[in-house]
Amino acid sequence: MENVLITGASGFIGSFLVEEGLKRGYNVYAGIRETSSKQYLTDPRIHFLIFDFSSKERIISSLKDIMNRDLKFDFIIHNAGITKSGKKEAYFRVNCQYTRYFIESLQETGLVPEKFIFISSLAAFGPGNPQTMAPVMLADDPKPIEIYGRSKLEAEKFITSLTDFPWIILRPTGVYGPREKDYFIFFQTVNRGLETYIGSAQQVLTFIYVKDLARVIFDALVSPVVRKSYFVADGEEYSAKEFAEITKKILGKKTIRLTFPPGLVKFLAWGLEKVYGLWNATPMLNRDKYNVLSSVNWRCEVDPLQRDFKFTAEYDLKKGVRETISWYKQQGWL
Repeated sequence: MENVLITGASGFIGSFLVEEGLKRGYNVYAGIRETSSKQYLTDPRIHFLIFDFSSKERIISSLKDIMNRDLKFDFIIHNAGITKSGKKEAYFRVNCQYTRYFIESLQETGLVPEKFIFISSLAAFGPGNPQTMAPVMLADDPKPIEIYGRSKLEAEKFITSLTDFPWIILRPTGVYGPREKDYFIFFQTVNRGLETYIGSAQQVLTFIYVKDLARVIFDALVSPVVRKSYFVADGEEYSAKEFAEITKKILGKKTIRLTFPPGLVKFLAWGLEKVYGLWNATPMLNRDKYNVLSSVNWRCEVDPLQRDFKFTAEYDLKKGVRETISWYKQQGWL
């Protein structure tokens, strides 16, 4: 059996990666922090490894312990990172600097795997052109519009600069599914009878269901592909209104539709940043979040992903939302 290390294993995507790895018969090593929850990591076949990525010395110490156990990873999926923080500098420290520490430590200890998959984000490239509505292409120049995306892009630049390292970079678009907490806020809002938009309901969205994402990540591991990057989406496009209509139908809810002027939301985001800044914190609605919510074109190129990995999504948005909402209800979230 081959060994796969999954960092960030206790999170939303990470926990599904662990399940997919076990399903495929790998020896799965879940890389977590000392304080990480194991709520979704209860399978007795999981091997846990504690990692502190805050310095190369700590990482190398952990890797030497692994070597002393005569253990080597065939594959590594580096999923660890942060999507939100009260401190802007944390994005670059965790998403970029810690990634660099980890890779350099693997190189220095001779534990470079057969393949290293870095989970980035469409945010590293930013949205597509709002006038032409053309999809973001792999050949385009990245233009991230938020700190999270810029931090992921910096990590990508380091990885792609390596001359002898077996990387693949995957950039998922909007990832949703059971256990996810950001889209849950949208589902919760609709469940309460509200449907909100900034400027227009015709924003074009793309999605990938978390189980489809986990599946294509493992398909990439066993493929001959190396040193290439991909956007990951289900291959369909949806307007914000269609997303809401699907959700309302599944929840059996009618809503009051509220459309807020972009200028008002932007001013509110600016004001909240100023107030929260007094406590060195960042509000949920901030200028970065406004940039994301107000961008109308989140199309992206998925043909290379479909071609190279023979990928076809098993979940369209309707099927994925239905399964997700069912889970939320079973857990008492909705």
